[in-house]
Amino acid sequence: MIRNHEIDYRVHGEEMQYVEVELDPQETAIAEAGAFMMMDDGIQMQTIFGDGSQQQSGILGKLFSAGKRLLTGESLFMTAYTNIGQGKRRVSFASPYPGKIIPMDLQQLGGKIICQKDSFLCAAKGVSVSLEFQRKLGAGLFGGEGFIMQKLEGDGMAFVHAGGHVTERELHPGEVLKVDTGCIVGFTQHVNYDIQFVGGIKNTLFGGEGVFFATLRGPGKVWIQTLPISRLAGRILAYGTVNRKEEGSILGGLGNLLDGDGR
Repeated sequence: MIRNHEIDYRVHGEEMQYVEVELDPQETAIAEAGAFMMMDDGIQMQTIFGDGSQQQSGILGKLFSAGKRLLTGESLFMTAYTNIGQGKRRVSFASPYPGKIIPMDLQQLGGKIICQKDSFLCAAKGVSVSLEFQRKLGAGLFGGEGFIMQKLEGDGMAFVHAGGHVTERELHPGEVLKVDTGCIVGFTQHVNYDIQFVGGIKNTLFGGEGVFFATLRGPGKVWIQTLPISRLAGRILAYGTVNRKEEGSILGGLGNLLDGDGR
C-alpha cells in the first residue's frame, strides 16, 4: 500500500489565515487553483486532472474523479506543488474569506472526512477528493448545501477552510446535534447525516432559514462554523442592492454618513 506524502505545516494568522506547508525533496502538496499564496524557489507547479491521488489508475479513473469534482462545483483541475530542490521548501495557501483553517490528519480520523463542497483548501498528495452522495433526495431539494458534499480519503494531512469561528464537537453513540445546514463544515464517516423539517405554520412563515436543518447523530466528530459563505454572500448582496438612503427616519442621512455612505 502506498502512503500519502507526509508534510509538515504551520497555520498563520487569526481572522484571515494561511497555511504554510513544508515539503521535503520530491514531496508534493495539492490545492485548489485559487488557493495559492506564495512559495519558495525550487517548487514546481503542475496542473493535474482530478486530484492526483495515487489510487487512480488509467484515464477512465481520472475522468470519473474529475467528473465527481465537477458535480460538487469545483474545477476539473487542481495544482500540484512539488519540491524539486535539495533542501526543504515552503509553499503557502490562503483562506478565501474570514475564518479558520482546520488541519485534519486523516490517519487519526479514520481515513475519511465528509465536508461541505466548497471547504477543501489543500492536502498532501495522495489524498482523494471526491463526491459524497447523501441517501435522501430530500436533502438535495430542501437542504441547500446539505446534499452534494465532498469526501476526503487517505492517510495524509488535509486542510479545510471554515467561515467565522469554528467549534469542534465529539458526539457519543446515539447523541444528536441539530445544526443549520450551511453551518456544517464536516464530520467523520460514522456520523449519520439527515435533513429534518421543522413543522408548524409559525416556523414556516417566520422561521426563515430554520424551516429545514440538519441532524447529526453520533458517534463521531463534527466541525461547526459560525459564518457560512452563503450567509455572508446573502448579507453582502442585500446590503449592496437595497436603497438605504432613507433608513432610520430619525437619523436619515446622518446614519448613512456614520456607516460610510456619504451620498
